Amino acid sequence: MAGSTITDSHEEWEVRRTETPFRGKKTSVRTDEVVMPDGSVASRDYQVHPGSVAVLALDDEGRVIVIRQYRHPVREKLWEIPAGLLDVPGENPLHAAQRELYEEAHVKAEDWRVLTDVYTTPGGCDEAVRIFLARGLSEAEGERFEVEDEEADMELARVPVADLVRGVLAGDLHNNCLVVGVLSLVAAEQGDGLDTLRPAEAPWPARPFEA
Repeated sequence: MAGSTITDSHEEWEVRRTETPFRGKKTSVRTDEVVMPDGSVASRDYQVHPGSVAVLALDDEGRVIVIRQYRHPVREKLWEIPAGLLDVPGENPLHAAQRELYEEAHVKAEDWRVLTDVYTTPGGCDEAVRIFLARGLSEAEGERFEVEDEEADMELARVPVADLVRGVLAGDLHNNCLVVGVLSLVAAEQGDGLDTLRPAEAPWPARPFEA
């Protein structure tokens, strides 16, 4: 797919001082004192995140695999696409996405492409997410992955793309990766086509990896 005429660019302002007042199991909170363009120094708190991958798995009938999972911070059960943290040091994002699709849906895919890359909340978190498009779906071999905690209560469904679009625009569906993934899918289909999307191991500057 051809590149756009407008693009984000890397820039790094001077950090005079940094500290990490909180360290959690997977993420932490950092406080940086950043030099502003006028020379003043401002304090910025943000969550440090390992990054994530998500999978928009599209079957031959034009349906997307979605899961419904409880999310405690927002006190809601949300419909989402399979996703997970890049919490295995050095793991290739594509391999992580394939693992998540297997673990959450017990499905494998023949065709993988990059649908889009996003920062979820760049004003307060450095999380970067790569959303993959997976096609050529089939049932995975072997036993199903043993789930626990919130995942033990997950529901699984296959929903037509048009129904998901209506849900997004009606304000009924709120998960970031589902919203971005579904609307990106429709935009790609109506644009240059899904076969012109970036290859699955396209460079990802936000989370560099070895192919």
